[in-house]
Amino acid sequence: MNAADHVAQARARKMADALACGIDDAFISQVVEQFYEAVRTDAMLGPIFGAKVTDWPYHLARMRDFWASVLLESGRFSGNPMKKHIAIGGLDSAHFARWQSVWDATLTRIAPNEEVANRFRDAARRIGESLLTGIKIDRGGLAAISAKAAG
Repeated sequence: MNAADHVAQARARKMADALACGIDDAFISQVVEQFYEAVRTDAMLGPIFGAKVTDWPYHLARMRDFWASVLLESGRFSGNPMKKHIAIGGLDSAHFARWQSVWDATLTRIAPNEEVANRFRDAARRIGESLLTGIKIDRGGLAAISAKAAG
């Protein structure tokens, strides 16, 4: 088997596994819609998104594609989330903790089962940690994260 076939089979297995537990495009859309509805009215996050997102239908479509790529291996998303988050400026761990809290609350309300909720939560946690690390490096170089790595 060549590398491309191996990758295609791995993607197909991941998608089948996600679909089997209840993750599909319809549920991803529901999560994205309800999460961003909550974010838009959130005291901490609402003003940030309000200042940056001028076309909500476009943003929501991009986020549906992003999460489908993460959880279903759809390959529909292309872009640079790190660059977008760095460009916001002023984001810190409190913002990411609040984002995760709103995300978790959304999943608690609507996930069909705990496995689905945990897959979304775990993916969001990994992505948030990665984005926050990238922001810290952008602001202060590797020294900004070296204490964390050493500890």
